Order: sequence, then structure tokens, then C-alpha cells
Amino acid sequence: MKKTLSATAVLAVAIGTGQALAEVEQMRHGLWEHSFTMKSQSGEMEKTMSEMQQQLAGMPPEQRKMMEQMMASQGMSLGPNNQTVRICISKEKAAQGLVPQQDGNCSQEVIERRGNTVKMKFTCAGNPPSSGEGEITFSSPTAYTGKSIINTTVQGKPERMTVEQRGKWISYDCGNIRAR
Repeated sequence: MKKTLSATAVLAVAIGTGQALAEVEQMRHGLWEHSFTMKSQSGEMEKTMSEMQQQLAGMPPEQRKMMEQMMASQGMSLGPNNQTVRICISKEKAAQGLVPQQDGNCSQEVIERRGNTVKMKFTCAGNPPSSGEGEITFSSPTAYTGKSIINTTVQGKPERMTVEQRGKWISYDCGNIRAR
């Protein structure tokens, strides 16, 4: 497979940009569904995501189940479509106002808070490294929307991606997804 920004890294950035949002308003703990759409300048990320979705769909049931169990052990699962991730947020993280980052290589700084909107910038030290800015608006303790711009490198060339995201609370019960 070509060396590109991994889908996991993009998920980490997309989900991690929601980290500061609950500082505006207390969020609920439990199962959250984070949906996102990505658009890259070159179209390479969309192509890679499509290939990954095809590979996952083509896995034998046992192998797909193992992949899903591995993700669940990390606090994630794929939702109704492959651009949706479910995460279990612990009571402690909800009380702190934090959506857990999936990638420990990312850091985030709040630039501005205005009402129920938070603007932040972030950097991720992965391979390749990435950085950008995002804005999240919390409409209630159970829902948010946001948009991020990610700057990275794909196949040795600069790449700029736009990620639009939505988060919604599903339930207090996380099922088999481990709380983060």
C-alpha cells in the first residue's frame, strides 16, 4: 500500500479536535458517535479511505470480527458507515470536558472561546506529521458540529484536507466499547 497519511491518524485528528468542546458546556458520559466527511485537495485520502472500506468489507467474517474486537479494546468501533466512529467517554473525561484523543502524538491548544464555540489549533507528530486548526460548536450536552483544516504530507507532497464532523450522544451504556 502507498505511504499516505493513515486513516487512523486522520480519525485521531478529527476526533481529537473535539477535545475542548465540552469545556463550554458539560457533556454526557457514555457512548458517543462521531461522524465525519473528509475532502483533500488531491483526492488521495478519499481514494485510500475507499480502498480501506473495500478491504474491510472483503474480510472473512472471523477476520472482520477480530478487527472490530481490536478496535473495541481501544475504545472505538465503526458505526453505521465507515466514516463514523463510536467512542465511550468515561464519567471522569466528561466531567473534565474532554473527548479522549485516540493518538497520543497529538497536542491541542484552545485559541478562542465564544459562547458555545471553541476554536483550537493542533499538531500531531506522527509519520507524516500534521497540523491545523478547527472550530467546534456545541449545540447541547449531547451534540456538536465542527470543521477542521489539516495540513500534512501525502506521498512527499503537501496536502490540505477539510474535515467536517458531527458528534452525538447515543446512550449511557457503551456495550463492549471500553471507556476512555
